[in-house]
Amino acid sequence: MMKVLIAIGVLLGALAISRLIGRLLTEFGNKRQISARRIYTVRKVSNFLLGALGLMLFCAALGLGYHQVYIFLGSVLAVIGIALFAQWSILSHLTSGIIIFFAFPYRVGDKVKVVDADEDISGEIIEIASFHVLIRREDGATITYPNTALLQKPVIKQPPSSRQLSQKAEMGEENPLQAG
Repeated sequence: MMKVLIAIGVLLGALAISRLIGRLLTEFGNKRQISARRIYTVRKVSNFLLGALGLMLFCAALGLGYHQVYIFLGSVLAVIGIALFAQWSILSHLTSGIIIFFAFPYRVGDKVKVVDADEDISGEIIEIASFHVLIRREDGATITYPNTALLQKPVIKQPPSSRQLSQKAEMGEENPLQAG
């Protein structure tokens, strides 16, 4: 009976920690003006990781031997690993998306230029998604640029155009070129 109570306590604790981390991620994202969709994606990944940890602790609380749990988890992870090996780039794009969530210094609306010798990758960021960034060129073309490539190449923030500055002035925003 005691094992069952401990296991229920572990589940309730994991749920409480998951909600706390979710709230902290939402506050962090809102503070940095990150889109709700990106916050949702990072929350899903953190919930998955916490769920996996909670499941391991739950099994330990019920008295299942480490050997039994590790054989089961090893088998499951081997199957998942083989499936992901064929799709390794998707996993790396998702990982890059999480890194960009916390560390990317540019936001939607910023004009950027990605230093790429083969192609002119410059324009306004219109969306930052889990796997890619959408950049609209001045000629109206939209570039879908993968997150992994974005982290591997230098990105230059370009000054806003006079049109963007006048739009910001009309909305009452501070001129970013005059801000100190």
